[in-house]
Amino acid sequence: MTGTSAAYSARAAEYADLLGSMTAVHLADRQLVDSWAGGLSGRVLDAGCGPGHWTAHLQRLGLDAYGIDLAPALVEHARSTYPGVRFELQSIDQIDEPDGSLGGVLSWFSTIHHEPSTISVPIAELARTLRPGGQLVLGYFDGDVCEPFDHAVVRAYRWPADELHRVLEAAGLEVVETRRRSARGERPVGAIVCERRPLP
Repeated sequence: MTGTSAAYSARAAEYADLLGSMTAVHLADRQLVDSWAGGLSGRVLDAGCGPGHWTAHLQRLGLDAYGIDLAPALVEHARSTYPGVRFELQSIDQIDEPDGSLGGVLSWFSTIHHEPSTISVPIAELARTLRPGGQLVLGYFDGDVCEPFDHAVVRAYRWPADELHRVLEAAGLEVVETRRRSARGERPVGAIVCERRPLP
């Protein structure tokens, strides 16, 4: 994902200006995440935190949340914008957390640039860090088939929900809820809430 992190770093200021605040978040998305957050306990990771607004929002909700991102410029922006929040330069493909250490993970459109052949890597990492009963929210671009498209920063992928369900379930996660949203002039999006199954 080196090329992806470089692409985001090169456009970090533009990206943060456009999308890096809670005012830019769709109301339905905020309601979903707020409802999910209300049922969590323990530490929470914002995986692929970008400008850091979701991480700071989770902290304002009373959670012990921190963020990681692979784009140095976005991590620097997040640290300077939200000085009371912890942000680390890390890849979601290799998270510096022990197994089963987190109560929740927010992965808000952070796996969209992974190809179908590699998306199981971050999904397995996200699942690994969750304790049994811990929950993941995965935001994604929705589509009838899995296919690439020209994202504003770098190539991304649309996914059918059922194909993502299979990837998540293979990683030991149980799908709790799936939401899909489309509107004129906007790309269809979705969000999947899933829970780490008890370990055998």
